[in-house]
Amino acid sequence: MSLGLTRVPRLLLLHHNHTLKLSLHKRNPPPEISTHLAFSIPSSRSIKPQTPHRRREPKEPILVFSSSSSSSSSSVHQCHNCYIKKMTVMIDKHSVLVGTFFAFLFLYILRRNTRTREEIRKRTTMRTQNDSTVPVLRQENGGGFSSGDDVIVVGAGVAGAALAYTLGKDGRRVHVIERDLKEPDRIVGELLQPGGYLKLMELGLEDCVEEIDAQRVFGYAIFKDGKNTTISYPLEKFHTDVSGRSFHNGRFIQRMREKAATLPNVRLEQGTVTSLLEENGTVKGVQYKSKDGQELRAYAPLTVVCDGCFSNLRRTLCNPKVDVPSCFVGLILENCQLPFENHGHVILADPSPILFYPISSTEVRCLVDVPGQKVPSIANGEMANYLKNMVAPQIPSELHNAFISAIDKGNIRTMPNRSMPAEPHPTPGALLMGDAFNMRHPLTGGGMTVALSDIVVLRALLKPLCDLNDAASLTKYLESFYTLRKPVASTINTLAGALYKVFSASPDEARKEMRQACFDYLSLGGIFSAGPVSLLSGLNPRPLSLVLHFFAVAVYGVGRLLLPFPSPKGMWIGARLISCASGIIFPIIKAEGVRQMFFPATIPAVYRAPPAE
Repeated sequence: MSLGLTRVPRLLLLHHNHTLKLSLHKRNPPPEISTHLAFSIPSSRSIKPQTPHRRREPKEPILVFSSSSSSSSSSVHQCHNCYIKKMTVMIDKHSVLVGTFFAFLFLYILRRNTRTREEIRKRTTMRTQNDSTVPVLRQENGGGFSSGDDVIVVGAGVAGAALAYTLGKDGRRVHVIERDLKEPDRIVGELLQPGGYLKLMELGLEDCVEEIDAQRVFGYAIFKDGKNTTISYPLEKFHTDVSGRSFHNGRFIQRMREKAATLPNVRLEQGTVTSLLEENGTVKGVQYKSKDGQELRAYAPLTVVCDGCFSNLRRTLCNPKVDVPSCFVGLILENCQLPFENHGHVILADPSPILFYPISSTEVRCLVDVPGQKVPSIANGEMANYLKNMVAPQIPSELHNAFISAIDKGNIRTMPNRSMPAEPHPTPGALLMGDAFNMRHPLTGGGMTVALSDIVVLRALLKPLCDLNDAASLTKYLESFYTLRKPVASTINTLAGALYKVFSASPDEARKEMRQACFDYLSLGGIFSAGPVSLLSGLNPRPLSLVLHFFAVAVYGVGRLLLPFPSPKGMWIGARLISCASGIIFPIIKAEGVRQMFFPATIPAVYRAPPAE
């Protein structure tokens, strides 16, 4: 009778007074030392005592029953010693076999890895894809990136050039691929708010606004129906060098490119990126066409797409809901004096605002907003007639002659004003930044401030990381970027969208009252002007403060309608004014994300630690 215990080694069952005691002996233990586990057996099923008749060398562990532990202790001890010797010999034989097996396995793996390395070393840099040969600038080694670039930056505009310099200064090996390395010529991206200048200083790029004839900007002058008011940036608490800057966009970008190129680990190359290279859902690099037309591929653990508002790579990295509410018509006025020196000028014209600001010591940029996606034709003279007949009568008299002269010179340019909320699709190995990722109406000149602020956030997240190769962990960690950027980005985005709608003319009585209330509210000065302009300038990136000021304007407008005595018409327009204000700002807030704007601490991604190295 085995009781299921006959194959348990070094086991001894002792039966005495209807009780079995399970003894577990160590190798050669003293007879008196044992560990017992006792359990009862009913007397009706008691086991008959048995005593072994002779000693023999056991082939297997032996189960022994005895009615007296003292009478059989010596024989059991001898059997136990024999069993130990037998098992020792068997274990030694098995150890030799197992050790030999693992030795051969180790040698096989070592030889296989050596062959793999030799194959990679001998592999040509010419690969075939889609029946065309594509030179590879980096070798893949088991999916890793042990040498070469750390980051590929697509685009060398404001965001791309600043990011390349920032990461390069931190020791990253950066490969920048830009479609055209010549000086850009744009009609937007020419006004850097004070908040953006602070970020430029934080990145060590403040000298890029020097030697380009940049003009300092201290605030805004707003014109409406022959009246005007000035609002100044609240710069009292900052260094005297802190202010807004306006300049030629191309000169500023070239200065940043030149500074980035001074770093030995940053390489700028002219080429057009045609696609992202993906493998199992992870972006491994880019395919691009070089300046001489050769198809090339480059690999890096992280690819940052900064190729601007016309990006053709963002489709797989975000939800590209691009809205075009209007277009800017750009002119350069020469040798004229603005009514308020070192200020941006906003004319609340019909049907939409007109902007003036200096871009050099002798030039003033004029941007005329034309609602809708279609503008009058420049070629057949419709645009010139529109500007002379519809726009010129509404601008300040000091600028009228220079405005007409600029039209007659014929250097008229247009550009669509695009708006796109940030709705990323987190993708391992890739990240979107700049206008390729997030756009707002350029009325408030906040685009560069948002881009530079994003770079500051990204640099802080990447700084503790030495290795960027774990794409999945890196992507999960960088999800916090989309929340940490929200205070600055959502404040400027929301204000830009809301102000454009408020400043645009409308036949609706409630919208007219809202527009007038905004002008009068800013004209009050003090906190009523300093609060909104600190939001616009990026100096106070607080979404809640923005909402409070916006509805304070609406309430101020209602108060104007109800004082000194309320009337039914005034009460009705006042109610519609509040409704109108809600209809303007709440959809913008929804697009930005209510939780991320006002309750970022509730987003789990904010608390993620960097991936383990």
